Amino acid sequence: MKKARTIFLVLSCLLPAGCRPENSENLVIAAAANTRFAMEELVAAFSRETGIMCETIFASSGKLTVQIRQGAPFDVFIAADMNYPEKLFREGFSKKPPRLYAYGKLVLWSSDTSRLLAGKNVNHIALANPRTAPYGQAAVEALKSFALYKAVESKLVYGESISEVNHFIISGTAEMGFTSLSSVMAGEMKGKGQWILIDTASYSRLTQGAVLLKRSKRRPQAQRFYDFLLSHKGKQILREFGYKVNQND
Repeated sequence: MKKARTIFLVLSCLLPAGCRPENSENLVIAAAANTRFAMEELVAAFSRETGIMCETIFASSGKLTVQIRQGAPFDVFIAADMNYPEKLFREGFSKKPPRLYAYGKLVLWSSDTSRLLAGKNVNHIALANPRTAPYGQAAVEALKSFALYKAVESKLVYGESISEVNHFIISGTAEMGFTSLSSVMAGEMKGKGQWILIDTASYSRLTQGAVLLKRSKRRPQAQRFYDFLLSHKGKQILREFGYKVNQND
């Protein structure tokens, strides 16, 4: 019995923070870290309107994809690009292909805009891990587009997700950092430091996709949230946090 309890505790620690067992009545949404502030507002609005309670797990899209493949009890996956949910669809984790819900935007944040990326007074530049986070990949592409990557490569520090990048920036661990527009428009970073939008022509478009997961035990509730995300009200909330929700924004 003691051995079984130990195994249970170990397995529990491997679950995403806050993740509930499969018999939970709450809808469990796996969302890319860049969506945190917008998703918190969107989930609150959805719960007020429907009475359906939700729990949201935030991490990089790559990490969440791995967890879904390993059987994490998520109902909906809100990614930072289309590639990860499309892969899950092709692998049979969803019955229907993902839908585009927003276009993301990359920004460079600094506490002092007089600093230059390659300047001597900048020792650390934060960005999300480009192997698992689409915003990190976009940052690398932008640096290469501006022929700056080689000059600053030794200064780059990587966070596991946009959330960790934001922590590096706020704490002063990094003097500058590449993050999402939605991050600097809310939460701890709102009104702090200075930021500039990165030219979208310098990186691959951040087309953010969502998908309903086939193993969900709460499919009717998941479908209602999915529909709300793509509704006029859902798009308006996303727009308030700096996302483009259609080509004309």
